[in-house]
Amino acid sequence: MTHPAASPAPTLDVERELFVSSGARYVIGVDEVGRGALAGPVAVGMVVIDADMPAHPEALRDSKLLTEAVREELAPLCAAWGLYSAVGEATPAEIDEHGIIAALGLASWRALGALRAAGAPVDEASVLLDGNHDYLNPVLETRMSVTTRTKGDMTCASVAAASVIAKVHRDRYMIGLHDDFPAYGWVSNKGYAAPVHMAAIAELGPCDHHRRTWIH
Repeated sequence: MTHPAASPAPTLDVERELFVSSGARYVIGVDEVGRGALAGPVAVGMVVIDADMPAHPEALRDSKLLTEAVREELAPLCAAWGLYSAVGEATPAEIDEHGIIAALGLASWRALGALRAAGAPVDEASVLLDGNHDYLNPVLETRMSVTTRTKGDMTCASVAAASVIAKVHRDRYMIGLHDDFPAYGWVSNKGYAAPVHMAAIAELGPCDHHRRTWIH
């Protein structure tokens, strides 16, 4: 596996601090992907760890710093490293109806539900969420302990692993749509505002996979 050049590796330092400060037995690293795209869902990845985790995959970095090929190799290693992992989505229609922050909450609620269904000890966990806004607690009946961390995907191993898993999950979904909507170039741009994508929107208009309130 090719290693990312000159980018510092994330660590478990923040997670270890959380185990002490929160008293939780588990930490759930959380990151979103697709927030700024014009088409496709927004996805939230989650990875559950405990205090006795082995070393994370050596090439692990924030998903944005990795090539697509490296992410594809790394995603199953990240899933195997974590005790549990899951990805939740919110659709373009839900983003249009509720706004992106509420959609992130909905996607995270679905990811949390998938963890519960897999038997993850969610109620014994503290959440470490990339960014500076807690979009998880507003959608929960019972609040969780959530710590937000700017650039958590670059510095925290559990969050970086969640970012890689979610990115690969969403990219595969967008690639899968390509044959039905080839003009938009989603196999390469994954729904973001690349020139070929913008040109196709101008010529053909949006389709059902577009966030229509985002296209002007």
